[in-house]
Amino acid sequence: MSVLVKQQILERIKNGGLAFKPGLDNLQIQGHSVDLRLGFTFMIPKVWRPGDGGREAVNLDPLHNIGASHFDIVELEQGQHFDLLPNEYVLVSSLETITVPKDLMAVLYPRSSVNRRGLSIDLTGIIDAGYSGKLVLPIRNNTRSQTVRLYPGERFCQLVFQQLMGEIETKPSRHHMRDVAEGLAKEDEREVDLITKGDINKLKEAYPIKEDIS
Repeated sequence: MSVLVKQQILERIKNGGLAFKPGLDNLQIQGHSVDLRLGFTFMIPKVWRPGDGGREAVNLDPLHNIGASHFDIVELEQGQHFDLLPNEYVLVSSLETITVPKDLMAVLYPRSSVNRRGLSIDLTGIIDAGYSGKLVLPIRNNTRSQTVRLYPGERFCQLVFQQLMGEIETKPSRHHMRDVAEGLAKEDEREVDLITKGDINKLKEAYPIKEDIS
């Protein structure tokens, strides 16, 4: 794979294959990456809820029951901020909606200035070829006693784009904030069943790679 540099990124945007909405500004275009800005939607995991027995802890089973009922959703207005408490973990939408063409993928990294504030983007990873939508950024305050203030619109993470060496078949991705609210665990039912049972050998047998990779 080869990494796109600034001029190639700009050419892709100009030709319409790579798209950002709202459009990027000059501060966001780096030598070989694009900075993304924080959006206005914050999702705070709940730790308890009222139940038949009284106050009950919220226990997450990521294969079955993560949904909107497990989060408090905060929609900020223009000029508002979000104070991230010590050791707190939240999900935040990106400001931009991004569309990635089918011959590119992207890798998400935190900005170094974010790390120096004691913050981490816990689940940095791959943005699939063909993806379109906002990104969900999992953010944690790693400090013991400092509240860190977050502002919608601040540059927070960066995308590095890589050229794929061949065509792939794209499929719907689950980086969307609405998919987090509706339930992330919409996996193949058979896969979920085998994972729940811990039968990894049968899982591998059930989903062999069909293409010849020798």
